[in-house]
Amino acid sequence: MSGVNYVTKETLDQMRDELNALKTKGRAEIARAISEAREKGDLKENAEYDAAKEAQGLHEAKIATLENAIATARIVEADTIDTSKVSILCKVTITNVANKKTVTYQLVSETEADLKAGKISVTSPIGKGLLGKQVGEVADVQAPNGHIKFKIDNISV
Repeated sequence: MSGVNYVTKETLDQMRDELNALKTKGRAEIARAISEAREKGDLKENAEYDAAKEAQGLHEAKIATLENAIATARIVEADTIDTSKVSILCKVTITNVANKKTVTYQLVSETEADLKAGKISVTSPIGKGLLGKQVGEVADVQAPNGHIKFKIDNISV
C-alpha cells in the first residue's frame, strides 16, 4: 500500500486496537510457541520450530503493514464528502446496463474493503471506474471478465 489511506475514525481506531493486540498478545503467543518448539530438541530437524519461526515472520510482516496503514491514514468525516460525484466513503447505487441488476456499494480504502458488507476498494476495477462520475453517467469498467457498464443511479453518504 502506498500513498494516503483514507479511513473513517472508527476504522482507524479498529486498526490501532488490532495493532496493539498483535504487538502484545500475538508476539507473546509466538514467543511461547518458539520456546516450546526449541525445548523439543535439535533445531536443524525441528519442523515445529521452523513453523513457529515462519509464523513469527508473517506476524511481524502483518504488524509492519498495519503500522504503515496507520501512518498513512487520513480521517475522512462524512459531513465533508461531496455527493455531487463519486468519491471515497460515498454510497453509490449502480445498475449494470447489460443485466439491469442494481446494487449499492460504499467506496472505501483497501483496508476497509469487504464485499459481503457492500464495501469495495477505490483501487478495485469497479471502484476506479466509478470515481469522479455523477448521477446519470455511465461508467465503463474494465473488470477481469471484460468490460462492464454501470449507470450511476444515486450517490449518498
